[in-house]
Amino acid sequence: MTKIISGTEFSANLRAEIKRKVEILKKEHDIVPGLAVILVGEDPASQIYVRNKGIQTKEAGMNSYEHKLAEDSTQETVLELIQQLNNDDSVHGILVQLPLPKHIDEHEVINAIAVEKDVDGFHLLNVGLLATGSDKGIVPCTPLGSMMMLKDHLGDLSGKKAIVVGRSNIVGKPMAALLLKESCTVTIAHSRTRNLPEECRQADILVAAVGQPEMIKGDWIKPGATIIDVGINRIKKEDGSNKLVGDVEFSSASKVAGAITPVPGGVGPMTIACLLHNALQQACRINHIEMP
Repeated sequence: MTKIISGTEFSANLRAEIKRKVEILKKEHDIVPGLAVILVGEDPASQIYVRNKGIQTKEAGMNSYEHKLAEDSTQETVLELIQQLNNDDSVHGILVQLPLPKHIDEHEVINAIAVEKDVDGFHLLNVGLLATGSDKGIVPCTPLGSMMMLKDHLGDLSGKKAIVVGRSNIVGKPMAALLLKESCTVTIAHSRTRNLPEECRQADILVAAVGQPEMIKGDWIKPGATIIDVGINRIKKEDGSNKLVGDVEFSSASKVAGAITPVPGGVGPMTIACLLHNALQQACRINHIEMP
């Protein structure tokens, strides 16, 4: 019987634990973690995401600071705001909602965030710390959530064969680094990988983050393997309505896998929960306090 790994349930438990620790931090040290989010422009999906982040930040007992800038804001304006937040002691995490308008250099903006407040884990120094196996950096939220669910289900990952299908800087590469850190034997696959189905069939752990709806079929999967499906793709059904699907064809894969995350309700809910985890972690680190 295939186990369905519920990110909805896992994230609810994680957020409850974060809220408990935030209360301890406030009671014992009079510190409230503060998370600042910068949104440039009117992208509808980004607006919904930022609103949800704000709601969940407040529900966890943290301070939420939202900064909304016009679509035509200059890069200099964005960088000036980041500098103000870098110098604000009430802010322990800064997140710039992506994508940014085309006239703004995403890399320059991300690397302007103080490395200790980069709760997305995208700053080059945090990327380097993760790549070298250090525990001192900040781990990107989606790979962190995926790893939490993997370890909760499988326990020790040492020696397992893992494949990450996708090589993005946001998910694929950091996910591979986390799996290597857990002593997995890791393959990074992508659109140009030869014999991709055969590569996938060798893996005890398969992380799909390629951005292609239902690309990975059930016959690509090793019987009993654990599948983490990071993909969120919107497709049209025959009746014209929209449907969310992952990068894995759930109907066929769930008959073969030992465990699988659904879409929706899998990795997605973990992303904001891990953002809150990172904000709490950095509030403690910045103030030289052990995590409650």
